Amino acid sequence: MKQSRPVRCPACRREHSYVPPEYPCSCGAAVSVPVRWDRDPAPVRHRSWAASWAELDCPSCGRAGQWPQPEFDCPCGVTVRLSAGRPEPGAVRDGERERAPFTPLTIRTGYDAVACAAQFLRWLGFREVRTAVPRPESGVDLHGQGVVGLVDTTTEPTGSREIETLWMHGLLEAARGVAFSLAGYDRPARGRADALRLPLFVLDLTGAPQPVNDPADTLLQDGGGPRHQEPGPAAGT
Repeated sequence: MKQSRPVRCPACRREHSYVPPEYPCSCGAAVSVPVRWDRDPAPVRHRSWAASWAELDCPSCGRAGQWPQPEFDCPCGVTVRLSAGRPEPGAVRDGERERAPFTPLTIRTGYDAVACAAQFLRWLGFREVRTAVPRPESGVDLHGQGVVGLVDTTTEPTGSREIETLWMHGLLEAARGVAFSLAGYDRPARGRADALRLPLFVLDLTGAPQPVNDPADTLLQDGGGPRHQEPGPAAGT
């Protein structure tokens, strides 16, 4: 939890306790604009759209965004703005311990399942995750920086053929493959995924992906993104 800092209004000199607010990123993480406490606050005399926003990447998924400048209204009538800074080195969130809780997406249709899986990958830290429209026959619906995702929305357990297809797409795109299934996985699929080190997740109707194998547990703990990419096994393993 962020601690409050004393800030003095430059107009009336009244002291206030200020806590930098947090805003939700679309990946579910909380974003807070860092404040330069070594600089004096200033009154906002002329408000403009460009000056009201600070550019900052989400520390969890890396998505670039614009967030409100740190400021507050003093009872004397002056809007006080603090200087926005850049995150300190090492302040980037890393892994599950630093991520905000995942926000589930209720699944009613196959497209809901795909959207939920895409949101989950973004939450893990993969960037620019997009869905394929219309859905391809291969089931590999999701593509992002360093990741491809298969979402099986059928009522039968996912088989080893789908796992092999996902693995091949990962090889072609030099990306990590991640599988999601509504009905789980049969034994050959789980064995093949373990051999290929492919993370398997099962989706329930509440929209909370659950890890099925050790690679999924590792991905959930370490997060995704360029810092966590693992080389896949060679063909024929």
